[in-house]
Amino acid sequence: MTQKLAETEYPIHDFIRRRWSPRAFADRPVEQEKLLTLLEAARWAPSSYNHQPWSFIVATKDDPTEHQRLLSTLVEFNQGWAKNAPVLILAVAKLHFDDGRVNRHALHDVGLALENLVIQATVFGLSVHQIAGFDVESARKQYNIPEGYEPSTALTVGYPGDPQSLSDGLRERELAPRIRKPLNQLVFSGEWGKTSPLLAVTSNQ
Repeated sequence: MTQKLAETEYPIHDFIRRRWSPRAFADRPVEQEKLLTLLEAARWAPSSYNHQPWSFIVATKDDPTEHQRLLSTLVEFNQGWAKNAPVLILAVAKLHFDDGRVNRHALHDVGLALENLVIQATVFGLSVHQIAGFDVESARKQYNIPEGYEPSTALTVGYPGDPQSLSDGLRERELAPRIRKPLNQLVFSGEWGKTSPLLAVTSNQ
């Protein structure tokens, strides 16, 4: 298992510090109880008006046909490594409230649900990689997703594997250090772009 702990400016919870998005997965199934717990964690995310606009299509290697079907919605590059993950998930957002109004927070709220899932996975020693590179229209057709629902993100879930199993380019990315913009580029006060006085003194950046 490759650990890539976040080099933080301020202390954060260890599960957040440990979370990252690998592409190498072990040839080991995810226990059903743990997978259900991940989905339960997602279920309890906050959402606008408690609308809970998330749904999840899940495929595991226990059913190779369904695993391959969800895998086929990914772009070719992502299929190359994601095929090794024992669990594939497609997250879908409901774009309107029940009264027909547009829910402009729907994708945001699905993101909150997925972060709950990701942190719970980290607790279990599992890894999650969220994937933007998939064919939305293919996903719609494959699963008969109705109008008003948006396939938003695909995910791989599994136990972390050996980076040496990846191709050269992916292995290099897998082992590269994690980086983030410093807080003084992100946190403003008074007007856009004006660094907050909270950050007048910062630790290592």
